Amino acid sequence: MSKSRILLPLLGAAVLVACATSPLGRSQLKLVSDSEVSQMGINSFTELKQKTPATKDTKEAAYVQCVAGAITRVIPQMKWDVSIPTSWEVVTFESKDVNAFALPGGKIGVYTGLLDVATTPDQLAAVIGHEVTHVLAGHSAERVSSDAVGSLGTAVASAFTGIDASTLSVATKTLFLLPYSRAHESEADLLGMDLMAKAGFDPSQSIVLWQNMSAKAGGQAPPQLMSTHPSNSTRIHDLSARLPQDAAVYQQARAAGLRPSCSR
Repeated sequence: MSKSRILLPLLGAAVLVACATSPLGRSQLKLVSDSEVSQMGINSFTELKQKTPATKDTKEAAYVQCVAGAITRVIPQMKWDVSIPTSWEVVTFESKDVNAFALPGGKIGVYTGLLDVATTPDQLAAVIGHEVTHVLAGHSAERVSSDAVGSLGTAVASAFTGIDASTLSVATKTLFLLPYSRAHESEADLLGMDLMAKAGFDPSQSIVLWQNMSAKAGGQAPPQLMSTHPSNSTRIHDLSARLPQDAAVYQQARAAGLRPSCSR
């Protein structure tokens, strides 16, 4: 009997026991545990720090830390079906790339090029909220799982025996090399807006941010941060529809004294 005929039933069983639901009700496939995907994120972040220099501008780094800290402090107040990191490491990388990311294991990276487009604390909060919710909504685990399904033997081994060191090293690259799906991006847009409003940042600025992104792109290829996102018109429509809900959350946060004071 061929290897594939043996593994396919096992993979089917793995899929049945690995179903989950995102915070917005979408079905998810997760073949890796929180602890496994967290270790992948930690390994990936360590590799990146070795290759990409952190900014030497201490004021810029402190500004990013301030915004990220305000976001991460309110994470426990919301419901997430993943293990929430007890602390978050935030690094501002010296790069012209208009990009940012968050990784399982409590890691956040912001490239200095983003600060030329996300020009206010609220707009930076929109990006960080978006990236962090990729992790909190289980999108990172989904992305690794989908990649594993593409490699049948790896998927079965991951689901039933855990991931050994050599496989783990390869899998961590998935967190950077494979883009999130548009479904993931749409969820992160909305959940990120929820999170930034909860932290006391103006959610309407998330719409302004993506308008800035579009202007930055012009008729050329979009910034990396936008490369797999829904169309600009779809994004603005969806964010605008959710804005009244999050505007109320924002006002409640401000009334409770959450008024982040972050400046470059």
